[in-house]
Amino acid sequence: MNLLSATNLSHSFDYELFNNVSLELNRKESIAIIGISGSGKSTLLHLLSTLLKPDSGTVELLGEDILSMKPKKLSLLRRNELGLIFQSHYLFKGFSGYENLEVAEILAGEPIEEELLERLEIEHCIRQKVTELSGGQQQRVSIARVLTKKPTIIFADEPTGNLDKVTAGEVMELFFEYIHKHKAAMVLITHDETLAHMCDKVYKLENKELIRVK
Repeated sequence: MNLLSATNLSHSFDYELFNNVSLELNRKESIAIIGISGSGKSTLLHLLSTLLKPDSGTVELLGEDILSMKPKKLSLLRRNELGLIFQSHYLFKGFSGYENLEVAEILAGEPIEEELLERLEIEHCIRQKVTELSGGQQQRVSIARVLTKKPTIIFADEPTGNLDKVTAGEVMELFFEYIHKHKAAMVLITHDETLAHMCDKVYKLENKELIRVK
């Protein structure tokens, strides 16, 4: 089943970033988008994940046009179906790592899984305050928070940027297991071509165009 369909997207800030960008994402599928800094990768992710509106083109999520969706319905879609992971963790700083997960647990009505904490190797530090955690630990708490929500589509912008290569590879395998188990899907933004090529499809954003390279 098609979960995401973007057609002829164009976007500019002070200059045109890209135009006529189209892609589709199906259940149990992972897509990586690579490109140099400033090419518009993160902006494209923001368009696909409802955080920005394109200058032109359409985005459909779960079969619905998000540009014509009413604000309340769009808010519910973000909360219930989408999981956003950024290199900047956006954790609640006054909370412990576990309390951050409890927020996701309450909003999504899904339990915190001990196995998930163990896979991410944060079970020993999850009760510490966020400010006491290393950058890599904060990143893994952020990933755990999103996966606790059980999203249908994961949008991940450099989710392993603060992790060493071995841990980054393990996190990617966790993502792939998740999307297959839950019939979900993922769009990944990364500079790391090795990680990108672990995904089912790889696109490169270059010269204002999105080109499939795998």
